[in-house]
Amino acid sequence: MEFNFKDIASVSLILFSVIDILGSIPIIIDLRKKNNGELKALQATIVSGILMVAFLFLGQEILSLFGLDVASFAIAGGLIMFLLGLEMVLGIDFFKSDPETSHSTVVPLAFPLIAGAGTMTTLISLRAEYSQASVLISVLINLIVIYAVLRASKWIDKKLGATGKAVLRKVFGIILLAISIKLIKTNIILG
Repeated sequence: MEFNFKDIASVSLILFSVIDILGSIPIIIDLRKKNNGELKALQATIVSGILMVAFLFLGQEILSLFGLDVASFAIAGGLIMFLLGLEMVLGIDFFKSDPETSHSTVVPLAFPLIAGAGTMTTLISLRAEYSQASVLISVLINLIVIYAVLRASKWIDKKLGATGKAVLRKVFGIILLAISIKLIKTNIILG
């Protein structure tokens, strides 16, 4: 296994920008609030990691098995992100939490926010350009950052205050809407 630190740094930064865990803080805070203060940080991180690694190795094959292409998958993920953005901007709840399920914060947190269509299509692209070892190490680095942000979300929530959360929620909601529209538009053109 060959370690190229420049490649690891490049791939880590690419994944970090695509995953955008810092931009997801308002959604994470909302999910925590919807689930009575509960957020399964370790579970969401592990599920995200499994999804990313599985898609790294089997992404094209999984999509082909269902007769899907990457563009269709990206459009579906974009639609889910669009609904999350609408929730943030308009205050409408599309994703209801079920108190009887223990994985209620994993969806939509692990998928589509962390290991969503953008992340998965990026992994397919990275696999073609970088070594698997570099991509795997970069996924692990990003999972550590994701876990740290998820664990610190209660502290971040307290530091922001009600006004800070409201402003951050609206701003990142609009950004999420724009990202989802770009993802959908780009993949409609490609598809």
